[in-house]
Parts: sequence; structure tokens; C-alpha cells
Amino acid sequence: MSRYKVMVDDNFHFTDEDERYQHGIFRTAQAAIAACKRIVDSDLDDFMKPGMTASELYAAYTGFGRDPFIVCIGPDVERVHFSAWKYAEERSSVLTSARKA
Repeated sequence: MSRYKVMVDDNFHFTDEDERYQHGIFRTAQAAIAACKRIVDSDLDDFMKPGMTASELYAAYTGFGRDPFIVCIGPDVERVHFSAWKYAEERSSVLTSARKA
């Protein structure tokens, strides 16, 4: 039984639920979190430009990236929280540091 639904908002159309879509339904919290991370990583890769700082990359993401989140399906499902913005902030630092090395 699938228990976790990944939904995606659009940071550019913040609060516009008409822009929201379902990415997929997953059996485990770990699979749902991994899907969310792949979405954010894909956007960060697309936004990355040579010489870009972590704060510039993060600003591009928060302005124009996709914001995945997890909805638990059913009353007996363990709640899980994933913050795309927090993950994007952490990854922005990692990605820009890796390019400098």
C-alpha cells in the first residue's frame, strides 16, 4: 500500500494552487524524500552557472524552482517532513563549493 504522496508547488507562482501537481505516490517515506531531493537537485543543476555563489544559486531556486512536499496518506501513516527550501540551501553550498575545488 502506498502511503506517501509527493506534491509539487511552483516557487514562481507561490500560493497559486492551480500550479500545483502530483509527482507520484510512494510506499515509504524514504522513497518520497528521495523523489523530493531529485526534483530539487534537478532544478539546482539547471540554475547553476559558472562562478555562481551559493546564495545566488539558492535565490534562483527560491524564485523559480519547484517546491516538492510530502502528504501522508491514511491515519496510521508515520508523519514525515521534508523542507525543499532547507535542502536547496544546503545543496547550494555543497554544489558551489564542489565547483570551486
